[in-house]
Amino acid sequence: MPDAPTDHPAVPTAKIGILVANLGTPDNYDYWSMRRYLNEFLSDRRVIDYSPWLWQPILQLVVLTKRPFSSGANYKSIWNEEKGESPLMTITKEQVTAIRAQMHAQYGDRVMVDFCMRYGNPSTPSKVKAMVAAGCEKILFFPLYPQYAGATTATANDQFFRALAEEKWQPAVRTVPPYFEHPAYIEALAQSVERAYAAAEEPPEVLVASYHGVPKRYLMEGDPYHCQCQKTSRLLRERLGWSEDKLVTTFQSRFGPEEWLKPYTVEEVARLAEAGVKRLAVIAPAFSADCIETLEEINEEIHEAFEEAGGEHFTYIPCLNSDDAHVKALCAVIDDNLGGWVA
Repeated sequence: MPDAPTDHPAVPTAKIGILVANLGTPDNYDYWSMRRYLNEFLSDRRVIDYSPWLWQPILQLVVLTKRPFSSGANYKSIWNEEKGESPLMTITKEQVTAIRAQMHAQYGDRVMVDFCMRYGNPSTPSKVKAMVAAGCEKILFFPLYPQYAGATTATANDQFFRALAEEKWQPAVRTVPPYFEHPAYIEALAQSVERAYAAAEEPPEVLVASYHGVPKRYLMEGDPYHCQCQKTSRLLRERLGWSEDKLVTTFQSRFGPEEWLKPYTVEEVARLAEAGVKRLAVIAPAFSADCIETLEEINEEIHEAFEEAGGEHFTYIPCLNSDDAHVKALCAVIDDNLGGWVA
């Protein structure tokens, strides 16, 4: 600002921020780290929408007394001890490093790429504040959820807008819509399946596409998540050139007493085994990075359910993580949403 008076506060060079967001992770797997994380997560009305008068006493006095121990043990079984962080944190850092390199190659110093978590650290408000301080007059907010759900995409956006409310000088903003049918995302999924099948001694007979579940009530109230999951599965199957019986859509991670989207993954893999399927593969298209729900729940609990019911060969196909095709897809989605902001 060459014409500003000498006592004017410094104004950094204008930039565009690209803020990638994921669910979050505890800082460690000890009791108090787990309790803090679970309290923030399970107190979110987008996740558990029961009345706080009913839910909070149950959460504080029952759930958070016991669950930090069991969840902590599960996290410990997958923890990246070398880096002192969860796999989700490690992978998210790798993804953002790759995205940053691609964006810098395309746009130079005009863009700033960083990441935040909806729950835990680094928090969304801290990263919004850092971007504004760095001169980001425009921010593209990118929740890494291919399919939209109120309990994922919407709550991430909520937290982003709450953070903006604290800024004296608010940047112009955009939020990235769900990319469940983006051709580059479907292609990345298909390539990961093809690699896994090519590496197997005998190809799996059935592929289970396991998505994180939500209460069925959410679907009836207008949440599009179920429909978007089904379309992702259909597009993936069509890209692979398979018949309908070769790919099954299921939902995992049920919590609480009410009915969730069905079929439940853990029950469906057992049913398939009992029906004679000996070789099964599972992929998790709703997760952009491997985490507790994939590394522990799918690769351990669901794997065990399949074998106990008579299955013999279980293949978990990892999330897309920082695979080149996935990074290419994420950058394509970013480019689609930067239209008019950069040349």
